[in-house]
Amino acid sequence: MLEKKEISNTMVTDESEVIIHIKDLYKRFGNNNVLNGFNMKLYKGENLVVMGKSGSGKSVMIKCLVGLMKPDSGYISVMGNEIKLLDRPTLDILRSEIGFLFQGSALYDSMTVRENLEFPMRRHKEKLGDISDTTPLVLEALESVGLADAIDLMPEELSGGMKRRVALARTLILRPKIILYDEPTSGLDPITAKEIIELMRSIQEKYGTSSLIITHDVDCARVISERMILLVDGINYAEGSYDDLVKSKDPKVEAFFKK
Repeated sequence: MLEKKEISNTMVTDESEVIIHIKDLYKRFGNNNVLNGFNMKLYKGENLVVMGKSGSGKSVMIKCLVGLMKPDSGYISVMGNEIKLLDRPTLDILRSEIGFLFQGSALYDSMTVRENLEFPMRRHKEKLGDISDTTPLVLEALESVGLADAIDLMPEELSGGMKRRVALARTLILRPKIILYDEPTSGLDPITAKEIIELMRSIQEKYGTSSLIITHDVDCARVISERMILLVDGINYAEGSYDDLVKSKDPKVEAFFKK
């Protein structure tokens, strides 16, 4: 079993270190109240796990966070920028500071690994400056995930775990300050899932990223989280360290940790 790594800043409370702040977030679709006053803070350099059942509002919260969906009401700030006040160009610049690791890896099947990593570089030339040769940056990102030899392969030639690593390398190519992980171990065998978790930890240590991790994988949450939020009935129902929450006698909290 993969062992949880003890991290000294497990429960950060310095408000000056808040990098994402969500307050009183509401979103409904027809008669379905998905978010009912959700609150969350992500601190600089922290790994925060949000767990919730399917349909609990995790994906809706992420979409609101990055400006892909408008909440009915509520406050969302990312690195001091209130999302609803940003125009499209400013929002695009802010998004370049946020890396995404999608559940299905979301690689472009018609592009090589190299081309998949170059794609965000072309979209955000203003951030990287004039780069006549992209190879050094591509190789650096691939080396960070242990796949430099795969640079000229096509996605169809990669295993599921390799695709997830390439997707993570693509996330790192713009050196984001925040990484959003959507079910990072979903669909992977236990050994590969542990490798991805270890990779996530090493990336945090190397790049000092702040990470928001959406997962159903209790073992992933146990190992990677410095703090956890349980999303129930559209609110942050319970919050604390894994060790704190796993000891809870609340039936709704216990349901997350039953084998």
